Amino acid sequence: MAFTKLNNLRMHWRETGQRDRPAVIFINALGTDCRLWDELAGILDGEWRIVLYDKRGHGLSEVPPGPYSIAGLADDVLALADHLQLGQFALVGLSIGGLIAQQVALEAPGRLSALVLADTAARIGTVEDWNARIAAVESGGLESIADAVMQRWFTPGFHAGRAYELAGWRAMLCGTSAIGYAAACAALRDADLTERVGAITAPALVVASDGDQSTPPAQVRATAARIPGARFELIAHCGHIPPAEQPASLAALIGQHLTEHVHV
Repeated sequence: MAFTKLNNLRMHWRETGQRDRPAVIFINALGTDCRLWDELAGILDGEWRIVLYDKRGHGLSEVPPGPYSIAGLADDVLALADHLQLGQFALVGLSIGGLIAQQVALEAPGRLSALVLADTAARIGTVEDWNARIAAVESGGLESIADAVMQRWFTPGFHAGRAYELAGWRAMLCGTSAIGYAAACAALRDADLTERVGAITAPALVVASDGDQSTPPAQVRATAARIPGARFELIAHCGHIPPAEQPASLAALIGQHLTEHVHV
């Protein structure tokens, strides 16, 4: 676990795996911190150098006032890569992390060896929806939206059979700074890369989950269709957060993609 000043902010990050292997940076979803990837990272860290971090406003990273932007959040990723002296790296992004990853791929195409976009799209939600979410969090905190978010994050089967895990993920959401969460919602509200993602050149894997209510499979597939050469895959029996609900399935897809496209 490390803390570094990047872009004038305290950023929390850590790494596991093989230091002499190619690096893979993971970008987590809205309302989560880098612990989201722990089980999946444990599957992959025998083969890769795994870099996890808390985006600004989340986890143990600093919480500057909002609003944030996807471009600014992408600059944080590049600052972390520079700090770690990573000339090239693979990037895995989930939900808002996927939007950030798309922005990095557009800003710094030469830096990416491979790209994985999970349960994300070039445009997520509407201005009205995000403004309503921001207003709810500002007036009632994360607790006021937590149950609705859990319904979108996880399938009914997860709710029925994995109650203790569900409570843990709910606690992670509610432990997120309301200021950081609302500021990241503003970044999602203002971001639309629909007309730009066709310029992505990194080898891309785009993954959807069949039970995802936040970024339904058709929406994810539509983004994949805009990225030249992108491969689309669907994870069964899964909601919006596959690193929690189906980590082995997502890890297998990521591992295959990295093996095919990242030169060791």
